[in-house]
Amino acid sequence: MADRGLARIAGMAEVESQDGLPRAESLADGLADAGRVGHAIVQVARLHKSLAAQLLRPVGLHLSQELVMMQLWDAGPQRQADLVRMLGSDAATMTRTLRRLEHAGFVRRTPSETDGRAVIVTATTASKALRPGVENAWRELEEAVVADLSEEDQEAAVLLLQRIAKGLEQGIRQIRDT
Repeated sequence: MADRGLARIAGMAEVESQDGLPRAESLADGLADAGRVGHAIVQVARLHKSLAAQLLRPVGLHLSQELVMMQLWDAGPQRQADLVRMLGSDAATMTRTLRRLEHAGFVRRTPSETDGRAVIVTATTASKALRPGVENAWRELEEAVVADLSEEDQEAAVLLLQRIAKGLEQGIRQIRDT
């Protein structure tokens, strides 16, 4: 199985099985031929998101909240605008995420002392108790991602995904610049 790498996923669709877990089934030929790689990426992203959500649930966080917390734990207090940029979010989504984290007692937002327009976001002491659970969830997620991949396949997957990301970034710039 490991020797097939990412190609194994192409042409598969997510379907819920009888036990409620996502499973893969072949797509209709026309759809699979129209965008096999893109479809495979979508399927992997859905499964990754689903597993991440399940792993984070016991920690008490929802998807993407852990990314905000990891950024704050690692880099310390930051401007809200910098979190938006660093995490590839948009201002409205980040505001909602921070509002929920603040309501739960995991972050504190305060006006910047040097820039009246900026808000500084700080991880609270209470949030630090979440860190081991978040790190464990990400470890388990990574283990699931690479479970059937050899070291060589893992390296190849990272390189392929980096090339795909570069192509997507170029496509975004082309559209934005026209």
